[in-house]
Amino acid sequence: MWQAGPVPGPLDFDPIDEARRQWRKHWGAGPAPSMVAVTSVMRAEQILTARLNAMLKPWDLTFPRYEALMLLYYSRNGSLPLGKMGARLQVHPTSITNTIDGLQKLGYVERTRHADDRRKWLASITERGREVAVAATGVINESRFGTQPLRREQLQQLFEILRDLRAAEDAFGDQER
Repeated sequence: MWQAGPVPGPLDFDPIDEARRQWRKHWGAGPAPSMVAVTSVMRAEQILTARLNAMLKPWDLTFPRYEALMLLYYSRNGSLPLGKMGARLQVHPTSITNTIDGLQKLGYVERTRHADDRRKWLASITERGREVAVAATGVINESRFGTQPLRREQLQQLFEILRDLRAAEDAFGDQER
């Protein structure tokens, strides 16, 4: 299984550019731009995940746990049903259950039965969870979410480019920007 993170040592070449060269040689120039774009996005995800997880380590958080904690932090009452959290975070119900289990063990959230529907579980942020959310967000914001060396304009372009792909899959369409 692939593991996210830095490569074992510095490389004297760009492996994705080399893959492009090989792809063109064996499959033609047509599919090469798609392959290098996808491979670049996947590598960028590995880099950002490793950077963010390293920043969040002092609180025993991973980026998925941080996202769930922040969702609760910003919620109107500090609590949400697990099903709604999974939908908003776009993860499988098992994943949100495991994420909330981890946050609960850390004392950052509590899990209770929904008052109106006893079949549903609610996750609620604790006071300690709020403190951690603020502290961790300070570190992440200071590092610009680990996106150096990209500039603000590049980040905006990246968001806009990837938005079309996300909109096509997630069906949120042409909402006001």
